[in-house]
Amino acid sequence: MAELFEFESRPVVIGECYSPENDATVYLGDRLELLKQLPDGSAALVVTSPPYNIGKSYERTIALDDYVSSQAETIRECVRTLAEDGSLCWQVGNHIAKDSEVVPLDMVLYPICKSLGLKMRNRIVWHFEHGLHCTKRFSGRYETIIWFTKSDNYYFDLDPVRVPQKYPGKREYKGPNVGQLSGNPLGKNPSDVWILPNVKNNHVEKTIHPCQFPVELIERLVLSMTRPGGLVVDPYMGVGSALCAALRHGRRGAGADLVPEYVAATRERITAAFDGTLKTRPLGKPVYVPGPNCKVAKNHWETAADEAGDKSESQESTLF
Repeated sequence: MAELFEFESRPVVIGECYSPENDATVYLGDRLELLKQLPDGSAALVVTSPPYNIGKSYERTIALDDYVSSQAETIRECVRTLAEDGSLCWQVGNHIAKDSEVVPLDMVLYPICKSLGLKMRNRIVWHFEHGLHCTKRFSGRYETIIWFTKSDNYYFDLDPVRVPQKYPGKREYKGPNVGQLSGNPLGKNPSDVWILPNVKNNHVEKTIHPCQFPVELIERLVLSMTRPGGLVVDPYMGVGSALCAALRHGRRGAGADLVPEYVAATRERITAAFDGTLKTRPLGKPVYVPGPNCKVAKNHWETAADEAGDKSESQESTLF
C-alpha cells in the first residue's frame, strides 16, 4: 500500500533556480544549466522521458549520432548529481528513422549508462492500449524504463508499491507452513511489466503537452526508490509529472524545460499537487475493461458475430 502524505497548509516554495530550501525548482532553460546548479550526490532519483528525436513540436530532429551524444552529456551530468544509494530511470520508446527503421532507444542508451559505472536493475515494460495505428508494422503499445543504480548499496522499498495478490486468501496446503497465507499479506511484487493507461485526450491528467506520461508511472518509482524529503530530478520536465509525483508523497522536485507554456503548466500542477487538489488517475486503480453491458462493446461484438455468421453461411452454401 502506498503511504499517505498529509498535505501541508503552507504555500509551496517554488524556485526558478535550485536551492535545497525549495519544495520544487522549475527552471526555464536548458537541462544542463539546471543540472550544473545541483551539488554532487544531491539527487535520490533522476527520472525522465527525453525527446525521442522524432520531430515532435517540442524538439528539433537531429542526426541520431548527435542525439546520442547529447543524451550521453545529459546522463553524465545526472550521474554526478546522483546519491551513492540513488537511482536513475530513463523512460524511452523508439526513434523512427527516415526509412521507417525502428531504433529502440533503451538499447542505444544502455552502453552509455554502463560506461559511466551504472548497473542495470530492471528493464521495465510499460504497456498501454492506445496509440498510433501502423500500417507497415505492428502498432507500438509499450515503452521501457531502464533503471540503473550508482552502487550495489541502493535504496529500494517494495512495500509501498505492492499490488493485490491474484489469490489473496490462498493458503499453504502442505509442509511446515500448512494453513498459513502463501503470499505476502501486503500484496505482491508488481513485476517488471506495468499496465497503465497513457495520457490521451480523455485522461484526467491531460494538459497542453502532446506526450506527457502519467503521474502514476512515476509514483511507483518515487515511492520505491526514495525516502521522504529526497530530491527527485527530471532534466526533461515537460509539464512536471515527475515533480507532481514527488510532491504528492513528501519529496522535493527539480526540473527544466525550454518551453515557457510547459513551465507555466508545471507551476500550476505542482501547486495543486502540493495542496492535494491535483486530479490524477489513482495509484493502483485497475485498468478499465469493457463489460458485457458496455453499449459500445456490445454493439461491436454483435456486429462482429453477425458478420461471422454471414461468412459462415456463405462458406456453407459454397461447400455444400
